[in-house]
Amino acid sequence: MKKLFLFCVLCVALILTGCGENSSKLNPNNPVTLNIWHVYGSQTKPPLNDAIQRFNETEGKQRGVIVKVVSVSNSSAIDKALLASAAKEPGSVPMPDLFTAYPRIMTKLDCKLLLPWEKYLSKEDLAIYRSDFLKEGQYKDHLYMLPIAKSTELLFVNQTFMDRFLKANNINQANLEDYDTLFALCQRYYQWSGGKQMFQINEIYHYFLTKLAALGEDLVQNGKPNFTSEKFWRIYRPMAAAAIAGGLCTENGYASDRWKTGEVISNVGSTAGILYLRNYVTHADNSREAITTSFLPSPIFKEAVNKRFLLQRGTGLFALQNKDDRKNQAAAVFAKWIGQKEHNLRFVTQAGYLPVNKEAMQALMARQ
Repeated sequence: MKKLFLFCVLCVALILTGCGENSSKLNPNNPVTLNIWHVYGSQTKPPLNDAIQRFNETEGKQRGVIVKVVSVSNSSAIDKALLASAAKEPGSVPMPDLFTAYPRIMTKLDCKLLLPWEKYLSKEDLAIYRSDFLKEGQYKDHLYMLPIAKSTELLFVNQTFMDRFLKANNINQANLEDYDTLFALCQRYYQWSGGKQMFQINEIYHYFLTKLAALGEDLVQNGKPNFTSEKFWRIYRPMAAAAIAGGLCTENGYASDRWKTGEVISNVGSTAGILYLRNYVTHADNSREAITTSFLPSPIFKEAVNKRFLLQRGTGLFALQNKDDRKNQAAAVFAKWIGQKEHNLRFVTQAGYLPVNKEAMQALMARQ
């Protein structure tokens, strides 16, 4: 009788243990939902939303993970909302399970709130990324930010309008490749067009930072920007001349706004800006004209012809560390999926970014 009793107790214990294990694992019959805030396409159709939908219909469905987009905004707004949520400020909303942000958020949030990715992703899982991209997400011996996409800078050209100007003045488009000749063209365009702007640099700071680096000098020295060196004046003078004489737009805002009306027909800006460039121009009389857009390498100065310096930047993927470990596992499932070659390449090419997966980057560079 005692043996029978002990046998029954053992069976019950095994059953309860089994139930406990199952409840801590992902189950497609009892899916976990993760809310996400992200930045990819706040003013247009968000390409990350499309990727998330594909995940939910495939890997997510099979594994029991649903990712729900709650907010698509900009990085500053997300930072502000995250800090308000963490501080439980009046009117703040609950923090999302997943969000995209720049590395700076790691110095502002209590990192105890964040999921260390290395605890849920293996060394093999992380080996698919460029090491320098992973390094950006390291803070206090943990990997809190996982790379998802990187942008750089290009020269965008309204080729339809630019061709009219170049052909009318018998000018070779190669003049757009060098900043000296490009700035000179700004002045000619201003006169030819009756006072219109030809070119805009979206991020002036990036211009000085990268062009000085290409000439072998750092813009920031001893913690302060150096505005007195000969090389600084070398890249400042032609830009200032174009701004003063006309043709170089120095007004606030991004070129994509003026692109819509043809007020600006070329600009250097983030590759992600492609999401906001229309394939038509709206004239003052409200008529539309279709245009062709060209994407060219960012211009250089001839002294730095073999030293093309460009910025790379992009928000990374963060997850909250949840008491329900299924949510932590679910976050890792999505993170692993979006980082895989096929999915990463498809997402970034739709969004105007560069992939973070090493094989995807090689495929893109080889134009496969």
